[in-house]
Amino acid sequence: MPDRRPAWELVEITKHFPGVLANDRVSLKLYGGEIHGLMGENGCGKSTLIKALSGAHRPDSGEILGDGKPVALSSPIEARAAGIATVFQEFSIVRTLTVAENIYLGAPPRRGLAVDWPAMRANAARVLGEMEVMIEPDAIVGELSVAEQQLVEIAKALASRANMIILDEPTTALGVGEIERLHGLLRNLRDRGAAILYISHRLDEAVELCDCVTVLKDGRVVSSAEESEVSIPYIVEKMVGDVGDHYPKQSNLRDEVVLSVRQIATANRVCDVSFDVRRGEVFGLGGVLGSGRTEVARALFGLDPLLAGEVHWKGKRTVFRTPADAIAAGFALIPENRKSDGLFFNFAGFPNITIADLRRISTHGLLDLKAEERAGRSLLSQLSITPSAGEREVGFLSGGNQQKIVVARWLFAAAELFILDEPTQGIDIGAKIAVYRLVNRLTAGGKAVILISSDHDELIAMSDRIGILSHGRLITIREARDVRKIDLVKASGSLEAAA
Repeated sequence: MPDRRPAWELVEITKHFPGVLANDRVSLKLYGGEIHGLMGENGCGKSTLIKALSGAHRPDSGEILGDGKPVALSSPIEARAAGIATVFQEFSIVRTLTVAENIYLGAPPRRGLAVDWPAMRANAARVLGEMEVMIEPDAIVGELSVAEQQLVEIAKALASRANMIILDEPTTALGVGEIERLHGLLRNLRDRGAAILYISHRLDEAVELCDCVTVLKDGRVVSSAEESEVSIPYIVEKMVGDVGDHYPKQSNLRDEVVLSVRQIATANRVCDVSFDVRRGEVFGLGGVLGSGRTEVARALFGLDPLLAGEVHWKGKRTVFRTPADAIAAGFALIPENRKSDGLFFNFAGFPNITIADLRRISTHGLLDLKAEERAGRSLLSQLSITPSAGEREVGFLSGGNQQKIVVARWLFAAAELFILDEPTQGIDIGAKIAVYRLVNRLTAGGKAVILISSDHDELIAMSDRIGILSHGRLITIREARDVRKIDLVKASGSLEAAA
């Protein structure tokens, strides 16, 4: 049991932004030896609250107590010096520096006035070893995968030897094995007496890990740690009310095969992959991070050229040399990383929607902005996207609205095959259910969907059939109802283990 004197405490924290009350008298107690989950939909005030605790925001009122005493955290440097380490959802790494330099950025070990480079490298290797992460301290961070960069962010927090660690969506880019290692490490830190504040939209993950939870809604605490039940139904009900089935799957599968993939191979991992997708079907691609799921999507969308094999679309052999070819044929890709690959963050919602087919809103080579607005507003309404999204830069929208803007783009382009790569990653439960209903709507309209997801419950519940990948090979295709989570986990091993 944790020491019942809070290591850190937020008391009646209130924070306003223009037109928004982000935190409304929020109180929170964080104990050493406890993993405390902070739950809530996008926009509920979680990020604002952790920024107050990490020194990035100054509350308008209320106070922060450290070991029972008022503490002024006027900057992230002061928060770090006070023993608070934060792993934000948005990376704060320097891509041109090494892993070791990033881990000790701003606080390198020194020998006199000089940086002690050998000690920095050795300390970084020790931290990475404790995490059971096989990353070289001298590796350049910009050359690492997204998942590896996330692990470097977590290593930065652990290296500070803080007495409180805040993790905001730390597993978004991690595979199953990496998540298990991270959770084991967090439990180890908890058992050593650290206070841990854990934020995640993956409710099953949070429920399995956290000792207690606080739920926020509209900037207020709607269920405190003292009264919250650590269960998915309870948390969902407090966050969004009674939403019924979390996975509202509809079966709209038809007999017609629209996509036939035969023995395709690319230079980017894919090897001898074959499958069919039918009209109205959700065909899931399962496997762990690095199994080749995204690489199959890239091959189908013309991003990676085929070295072998054939793709037949609606009965005709098709060669996509570029994504433009795939788009013209009616393919759509919602990429794994919508921030870097899926959206133009300096554009508002309307241009983000229409950019896939500008000819539809052009006259004599000139854009018809009125036509763009009409088309955009219709799709905002159809997909229940916030009305202000049309004129607002998408970087200021919630994750759920951002994801629906990408879907709106491909509906505008009249796509017929939707490749969804981690479509609910980093969005809250309410937005996830909205995405699932969109999938149902697509398949009911005769569209075909390829669903790639690291959320095994989601993949099994929302797919009609699932192909399991391992090391770039498709090793089996099964009816979704016959797939167990253990089947997907085993795909991280050898082909024989996964078969």
